[in-house]
Amino acid sequence: MKFFQKISPEWSLRIGFGIMYLYSGFDLFTHPSGWQWVIPLWLKKIFYFGYGDISFLNAYLQFQGIVELIFAIVLLGWFFKTAIVKIVAILSSLEMALILAFAFLPWSEANFLITFRDIGLLGGAVALLVILLKKDERFG
Repeated sequence: MKFFQKISPEWSLRIGFGIMYLYSGFDLFTHPSGWQWVIPLWLKKIFYFGYGDISFLNAYLQFQGIVELIFAIVLLGWFFKTAIVKIVAILSSLEMALILAFAFLPWSEANFLITFRDIGLLGGAVALLVILLKKDERFG
């Protein structure tokens, strides 16, 4: 039980999110076509240029993968300053909020079944941000 008292909530969240972003970022970058199902149909139509051309959509997903790999490095890197980690926590919160907003438009039961776990990820990202903001208040 004392082991769990030594674990910082900040580091629990950073490690959890870091591993998640490492996995999703790597897979987005190396297998972008495997993630196309996540993109809402209305957004796919914006990305398509011509009939059946998915290269721009794949490039977007690969860019998203690079961004998520950067998030992972910052979250897992103990040597990064709190200000940089705070920026990643803000961007992560924003990313999860936008995923939820875009996935629910237009609303359907299928969208809800796909994104229900993103609600918890949004809560975790906001919790990390709150912890980091309180950390700044304590040390001036």
